[in-house]
Amino acid sequence: MDITVYNVYSKYLKERFGGKVYKLPISLPLTCPNRDGCLGRGGCIFCGEEGGSFENLPNTLPVKEQVKRNMDYIKKRYKAEKFISYFQSFSNTYMPLELFKKYIKESIMEDIVGISISTRPDCINDEYLEYLAKIKKDHNLEITIELGLQTVNYHTLGIINRGHTLAEFIDALLRNKNFDLRTCAHLILNLPWDDMVDVVENAKILSALDVEEVKLHALYVVEETALGRMYKEGKVKMISKEEYVERVIAFLEHLKEDIVVQRIIGRAPEENTLFVNWNESWWKIRDQIVEEMEKRNTRQGAKCNYLNGKALKFMQKK
Repeated sequence: MDITVYNVYSKYLKERFGGKVYKLPISLPLTCPNRDGCLGRGGCIFCGEEGGSFENLPNTLPVKEQVKRNMDYIKKRYKAEKFISYFQSFSNTYMPLELFKKYIKESIMEDIVGISISTRPDCINDEYLEYLAKIKKDHNLEITIELGLQTVNYHTLGIINRGHTLAEFIDALLRNKNFDLRTCAHLILNLPWDDMVDVVENAKILSALDVEEVKLHALYVVEETALGRMYKEGKVKMISKEEYVERVIAFLEHLKEDIVVQRIIGRAPEENTLFVNWNESWWKIRDQIVEEMEKRNTRQGAKCNYLNGKALKFMQKK
């Protein structure tokens, strides 16, 4: 599907690097400060044992071997030539700095044009960012920090046991900018405790902060998690697929048009889950959202009229 209603990640990568670029997932033997007692126990109420990914190679494999295996597979299957090393599961900066440096160095090899690092807003500081800025310069790589925000509603952040508030995200994003590193914000648009006001405010705050990228997820419910128990007991109810479509459209309409959208719904595991993407393929829901936006003749940024003195703009129209 040729998507023109939002700023698609694959198109950005093709224009930036002159061809197809694929992300190669890397899994490390890590935990999370919200699990090990540093900030809390048990983690987020929706998080299963595999963390943020369910398709990675074993984390017992060396980083170089994970990158090479995934690269060889993608080269053969998709004829790709350029790649991004993607540190995906759990909080990939929650480790001693010297160990972090070791893993980053091991992920750099021929045909790698970028590094993406998934982590929490409270798990980075200037020392780590200064090192990444040096790596960026020395190896001519694009480096993106993927921050799990999930929602700007700090009341909901408390309910889902994130262990941080909106302030930590803002702090991390501004520090990334200080070192000329890109930020991708992760959001879950169907959190049961958020409504459409929260969805739109997500877009407004990310636009005002001038985030470079955003990645949208649909919440899925995993067995043997706090959310799973709440779901079984009828304490939470998932919104309908139609409501999710409306939320994504509203989010995109209020999002600055130059922000890159990595995806508008994610893949999710089917095993050991109680609820996954309304029992429908992720790409069918994506296509439905795109088709509905085309039908309404709307697009990303169509309602982004709130920055740089909204009241003055309206006054001048009188």
